[in-house]
Amino acid sequence: MKDLRIDSHPILEVRKRNKVKFYWNGEELEGIEGEMLSSSLFANDIKIFGHHPKDKSPQGIFCANGQCSQCMVTINGLPVKSCMTPLKAGMRVEPLENYPKLPEDNKILKFTPPKELKTDVLIVGGGPAGMNAAIELSKYNIKTIIVDDRHRMGGKLVLQTHKFFGSQNTCYAGTRGIDIATLLENKIETDKSTTVWTNSVAVGVYSDKKVGILKGMKEYILIEPKVLLVATGAREKSLVFKGNTLPGVYGAGAFQTIVNRDLIRASEKLFIIGGGNVGLIAGYHALQAGIPVVGLVEAMKEVGGYKVHKDKLARLGVPILTSHTVVSANGKEFVESITIANVDEKFSIINGTEKTFECDTILVAVGLNPVDEFYKKARLYNMNVYAAGDAEEIAEASAAIYSGKILGAKIANHFIKSKISIPKEWENTANILKMKPGKTFKMKTTDKKEGVFPIINCIQEIPCNPCITVCPKNCIKLDGDSIMNIPIYDIDECIGCEQCVAICPGLAISLVDFRKSPDYAVVTIPFEFKKGTINVGDIIQSVDIAGNDVEMVEILDIKDIKKNDRTSLLKLKVSGNNAKNVIGIRIQKQFDESDLCRMENIPDDAIVCRCERVSAGDIRKLIHEGIYDMNQIKIITRAGMGACGGKTCQPIIENILKQEGVPKEDIVANTDRPLFVEVELNKFSTSENNDE
Repeated sequence: MKDLRIDSHPILEVRKRNKVKFYWNGEELEGIEGEMLSSSLFANDIKIFGHHPKDKSPQGIFCANGQCSQCMVTINGLPVKSCMTPLKAGMRVEPLENYPKLPEDNKILKFTPPKELKTDVLIVGGGPAGMNAAIELSKYNIKTIIVDDRHRMGGKLVLQTHKFFGSQNTCYAGTRGIDIATLLENKIETDKSTTVWTNSVAVGVYSDKKVGILKGMKEYILIEPKVLLVATGAREKSLVFKGNTLPGVYGAGAFQTIVNRDLIRASEKLFIIGGGNVGLIAGYHALQAGIPVVGLVEAMKEVGGYKVHKDKLARLGVPILTSHTVVSANGKEFVESITIANVDEKFSIINGTEKTFECDTILVAVGLNPVDEFYKKARLYNMNVYAAGDAEEIAEASAAIYSGKILGAKIANHFIKSKISIPKEWENTANILKMKPGKTFKMKTTDKKEGVFPIINCIQEIPCNPCITVCPKNCIKLDGDSIMNIPIYDIDECIGCEQCVAICPGLAISLVDFRKSPDYAVVTIPFEFKKGTINVGDIIQSVDIAGNDVEMVEILDIKDIKKNDRTSLLKLKVSGNNAKNVIGIRIQKQFDESDLCRMENIPDDAIVCRCERVSAGDIRKLIHEGIYDMNQIKIITRAGMGACGGKTCQPIIENILKQEGVPKEDIVANTDRPLFVEVELNKFSTSENNDE
């Protein structure tokens, strides 16, 4: 059985942990004590946890945070959610293959009224918004309880290995999400006015203005707060398509939990649906974990996430297909491939454009919805309630950090005599951090071939400025008065300190050094992959901002220093003419149509021509009779004579011919004739009355 644990990571520390034995379906396995059972199963390459009792469909991980029951298994006969159950030595785990049986114990239980507490403020959710609100409240010694359903605070910050955007002064720009979580957590732990309940779930808001909490997943307590702050974050939107419930189809949150929290290689080949920041960042995290990303599709004409995130993936060799969507996830018990297709302006699939790629995991990242049911119910019951972060409005984590700060100050005004005047600039900053990407500009070029200077490949308006604040010579400035303006190299006094290259969250700055020769430059670029991926002296393919090949270059040096916070700096020898274009290197091969999965073993009863309901068995019968002419197959079976004109079925028929061993040169292609689209006959009439 495979061991899918990640043994080294460029950003995350891989610590030695206590291994224990447990049993799955009677087989002895090894896992990490205290990690979630679902992750132990994943690490042992077990991804099917049972079958649905209604239709026997395979079940596996989906949300990875206890919000569904697709990961249900039984331990000693009792059903549990494996993603919320810590592993213990000796556990005997069985797949859930039917409805679980009730325990035979008929002992009558005694019920007593739950314990009740009062507090000034109850914060539900210990993510970036909730934590910053608690920190702000602590300045005024306001009694606060903060509850979170995880084993530690931080929310999605604990899964984010990348550096954050925004401002260094207001929301930790240039610092990694995992480190921001620790910074905020440490501030709260030193405060005596704040009580933290982790592994505790808010389960309801009631008409008597009390909130039910399952503390430590064991004790039910009612809390009556004077003010309630809902900072519960967001949940991922789902997408309906054929095969969407197969094990291997899940969201970015589940994927990042398995990969970045539990350090398990969740996939051998990943495909991503959705080009927002969530999908783009998840793709980068996958590559850092050594997981190949076969491709990413986005239904819109352009990705919705930051261009620097898109460019970063493209440079690393990930195909990004816009105006595309998923048609189906394919496989019997788990994902084996994905079929995608082009979409038109109305987002309808264009028949005949289908492509199928081999993959074992499909990551769905098509947007987020606020987790706001607590907030809505509290408002209904006229409680003093606020919402912060994604529970208020979906935006970046940097916006949630600032949102919590503002809400903390507003709530403090309920309790202190000298009211806090919230600066207008706080609100302005919060609004800017919530903004979508703005205008994209053309890349500015320079003919300079002397000295040392940065090339800033950040050409889209986004709220970010660490390259400006870190420059010791103030050479870089924003091209305007707003943090949304793009950065430009303004004063030609660069000393080659490399700080802008190392800190840029988008990895979008290179340093070009012509001081040794005008014929070639030493180009310094950021690199965040594990040691051994490349080595000094290697000759590798360099790429430009969009991932296009530039030239083969030599790695002169790999610089790793603590100050650069786990961002390595590669020094490349690049020709003088191309030096200003190089901003990355490719680390995985590009997947193209030669990598398309040929759909093997199409069953005889599968419908090949959906218009005329012609099965694969009908086609195979003719092939076995020696008919390799697709026109003849069309005449005999009517395959391709339907409404789509063969756009859907003809590639499949050609594929079946190849599967049956027919040489490509023996296949006679279908003769295409107009019309290629259905047209009503009256449209060809010259009569003024086209009703007939």
